[in-house]
Order: sequence, then structure tokens, then C-alpha cells
Amino acid sequence: METNRVREFREKAGLTQVELARRARIASPNLSSIERGRLVAWPRVRQSLAKTLKCTEAELFQT
Repeated sequence: METNRVREFREKAGLTQVELARRARIASPNLSSIERGRLVAWPRVRQSLAKTLKCTEAELFQT
């Protein structure tokens, strides 16, 4: 099971799920599912989230 800190980093950045999803160019429902651990993020999505949140993929996602 993959754990992530996307919500934590999103909230630190002062972004809503909708704003982060738009900036990272992913669907809002997918972001919600990723944050809740119900969906495993694809590599492109991981890269996009990390770039948007100005952190590394390793900081966001742990297996």
C-alpha cells in the first residue's frame, strides 16, 4: 500500500484540491482519490504533483 503526503503539502501551499489539480493538469476526482490512498499515482502524475508543490517525489510518496 502506498502512503503519501500530498494533502499535507497541498495545505502548506495554501491550495484547494481543485486548484492543485488544475495546476498539475490532473482531474480533481483523481487527486482526491490519490490523497485518500485509493488510487496509486502514475509516474507522470507524481512528477507533475511534485513540480507543482515544489518538492521531490520521494517527499510526497512512500511505498
